[in-house]
Amino acid sequence: MNIVHIILTHSFAGSERYAVELANLQAEQQHQVTLILHQRAAEPRPNAIAHRVSPKVKLHLVSGYKWLAIFRARQLLKQLKPDVAHAHLSAACRVLHGVKGLCLRLATLHIHYKKQQHEQLDALIAIAPWQLAAIPEPLRQHSVQLDNWSAAQPAAADARQRLRAEYQIPEDALVIGSLGRVEPSKGHDVLLAAFQQAAIPNSYLVLVGDGKSWQGLRNKAAPNVIMPGFSSTPQDWLASFDFFVSAARSEPFGLVFLEAMHAGLPIIATASEGASYLQPLFNTELVAIDDVAQLAKALRQQSQDLQKRSYPMQRFDPQSKAAEVLAFYQHQITSRQL
Repeated sequence: MNIVHIILTHSFAGSERYAVELANLQAEQQHQVTLILHQRAAEPRPNAIAHRVSPKVKLHLVSGYKWLAIFRARQLLKQLKPDVAHAHLSAACRVLHGVKGLCLRLATLHIHYKKQQHEQLDALIAIAPWQLAAIPEPLRQHSVQLDNWSAAQPAAADARQRLRAEYQIPEDALVIGSLGRVEPSKGHDVLLAAFQQAAIPNSYLVLVGDGKSWQGLRNKAAPNVIMPGFSSTPQDWLASFDFFVSAARSEPFGLVFLEAMHAGLPIIATASEGASYLQPLFNTELVAIDDVAQLAKALRQQSQDLQKRSYPMQRFDPQSKAAEVLAFYQHQITSRQL
């Protein structure tokens, strides 16, 4: 099958990971796969996107401000004439608006259904069941819910000791950790306030990630709050944590939960959409969103139970999920031909 993925953002996060990993997996399965990225996604920086793409995936870069990049990606798509064009996030969806009838045009709902982005497409993939209700008929008849995926990424053997030494965290300290973009939707401000209120002796809070709220949060944080920025090896940081926390106000699915489960960490989470969906797996009571006192109480309670967990991860196998996406493509192509 000839498949083109499109994502026109610049920095690597959960949606970008999904698009790149799916393209890589499909190329490994011997499909002809192309990925269209914005030129800025190929810049020489750790949080760029292009360097994560498999050599088996054909990479095309487009340049310019958003409207121009969309136009150029659309023209490129017309030249490529794929069987499937798979969009990720808003600008990529707009690319597909101008090529009706060219191929199967679909998108993954990385956040939620948006009429202006998704209404004109042929099919949709939801990453969690809660997203399906907003999709109108008849588009919902051409939609499916497929979980995100995650493969275990072993940490370096010395990760825990090395990172603690590098950031001057004592060997016997309790380390509470979180991963993700530092922006309001992720609730780092609430986690910081709860950590301060919990006042757990000999404890450190580690917030791994970068984003527009990073500096403001850093200005408020005490010395026992470590903020290393973006990490290309989050599995090493997970190995240094004693438990994982998501204080998100909104988390559509939460790949970070899968990463924390692969690491065997106890998990505390606010009642975001993704956490509510995955909560039966990590089996701890969810905390109300924006409730500093309740989160502080949960941190204190969890600090008394640091035993590693074992989670059932088989349903998130990347190869199986890639096969399910492909089966959905094929079903939608067949239904269009009837």
